[in-house]
Amino acid sequence: MKNMIKTTALTAVVALTASMGLADVKVGIAAEPYPPFSEKGADGAYTGWEIEIIGAVCAAMEEECEIVPVAWDGIIPALLSERFDVIMASMSITEERMQTIDFTDRYYSTPAVIVGPKDSDISGDPASLAGKIVGVQVATTHANYVDAYFSDTAEVKTYSTFDEHNQDLFSGRVDAVVADSLALSGFLASEQGAGYEIKGELIDETIFGPGVGGGIRKGDTELAERLNAAIAQIRADGTYQEISDKYFDFNIYGGE
Repeated sequence: MKNMIKTTALTAVVALTASMGLADVKVGIAAEPYPPFSEKGADGAYTGWEIEIIGAVCAAMEEECEIVPVAWDGIIPALLSERFDVIMASMSITEERMQTIDFTDRYYSTPAVIVGPKDSDISGDPASLAGKIVGVQVATTHANYVDAYFSDTAEVKTYSTFDEHNQDLFSGRVDAVVADSLALSGFLASEQGAGYEIKGELIDETIFGPGVGGGIRKGDTELAERLNAAIAQIRADGTYQEISDKYFDFNIYGGE
């Protein structure tokens, strides 16, 4: 990562840069594991596609950046209280969130899906979930979708982390989960996920928005412009594709 990324505990958000000053840009991420985008290794360092993209964006801006891990359900309040400058944590750009914060241009887009047992008749049709229990991570666009479409027919169980609802699906405590298709791909490819499959793709741009972007405080236009220029630069010079090719065999950016 060319020393452009420094990790920090939430209680120690000031890190030393190479120049022994303060980090130029602090980047908030979700502390919870969300592979292949971000997860914390045994050595305490965060790795993953989104972590590498953060590093590339910071390099393009010629800035020292510091990663600040925060619990997902408190990440917007942490941004507003100036614990960091931008959220880069697979946050979908939505009208609801834009009432509170602004966003950069998108830097990836993947569809939401519902996953259930291969031998079940569960689908994206709310009627197929009558009497079922659906798991979803709290404070996400996926939770908003479940509330809008499935709560009248199914029991909804919310979780603090993505991994928790996958474990309950495997354990039989929920009948299906709703989440990002790419994030679920690791579970489906695992031994635990062998008996499960995508039962339907879920589409509602009003809820899911046009993709994932960096969340910034309202009025921080200078930072937004610099981040947008950096995102455009790494896409144009091949850095974005080079990083993505290490993780994916498809176009994660989505259609133009």
